[in-house]
Amino acid sequence: MAEGDVLVLRQKIHGMDASNYLTALERTLEGWTVTLGQTPEEEQEVLRTARVVTGMELTPEDLAVAEELELFACVFAGTSHLDLDAFAERGIAVTNASGVHGPNISEYVIGAMLGHAKRFGQARTQQDRREWRSYQTRDLHGSTVAVVGLGAIGRAVVDRLEPFGVETVGVRYTPEKGGPTDEVYGFDEIHEAVIDAEYVVLACPLTEATAGLIDAEVFRTMHADGVLVNVARGPVVDTEALVDALRWNRIGGATLDVTDPEPLPEEHPLWGFDNVAITPHNSGYTPAYFERRGEILARNLERLLDGRVDELENRAV
Repeated sequence: MAEGDVLVLRQKIHGMDASNYLTALERTLEGWTVTLGQTPEEEQEVLRTARVVTGMELTPEDLAVAEELELFACVFAGTSHLDLDAFAERGIAVTNASGVHGPNISEYVIGAMLGHAKRFGQARTQQDRREWRSYQTRDLHGSTVAVVGLGAIGRAVVDRLEPFGVETVGVRYTPEKGGPTDEVYGFDEIHEAVIDAEYVVLACPLTEATAGLIDAEVFRTMHADGVLVNVARGPVVDTEALVDALRWNRIGGATLDVTDPEPLPEEHPLWGFDNVAITPHNSGYTPAYFERRGEILARNLERLLDGRVDELENRAV
């Protein structure tokens, strides 16, 4: 089976143009013709003959034009925004970018926990005031970290926590599968998982099982000095319950890369807490994004050429 056309859709991810993705794929994909659709007309023209398309989204209308398409390689880790039934009806495989974010988001999580433990926010405030005054901190070493979600990001977090000498507890939809943590619980056992945790890290997908998972009852179960780190999706947390928990000192603080709603309105009370750090859904940024995504695609194209479609990495359909 011969190679064919790979179409790169117009897109911008974390401020990086699709031309960066094109360059990464040209270095990685030998024997394939890689084309960037710079205008809607160019996209539609190449779409008619492309065997592989990679980008954010293809609509059912696009699929009607894509007569030769065999694989859509989504550049997002999630595919809930796609009409997967439309792909399935056409027999077109869909893959996601799971695993791309492991290194960068896990580093963000470690930084968040260290920031709370060593109170870097307090240090910044005192520095701005030119105030030389000692304050108490704590160690990450010897603490317990509950990681909710043991996918590629959750596993990367656990791996990077190992040198710090912490105990890890995992939470996943199917706890019987086990995991890299010292203990593994199901989502319905979230209270058992967080009861001894100084840090609760959310790295799970947003599903019916996880929407509102971290609610007022969970905040009551957590340590009074426990810290929440959310790199999952905003609606995994009941925002009103989080505000109440912070307001009444039921938890020690939070680092939020995602919020509900998002963007967070200027007048939202979460902005006003000294023990809350907020970033604009930025933990996924990495200059290596397209290179990592290209490596996954290269492996999958080898499988496609060999007729091993059922073995495609990160397959969603």
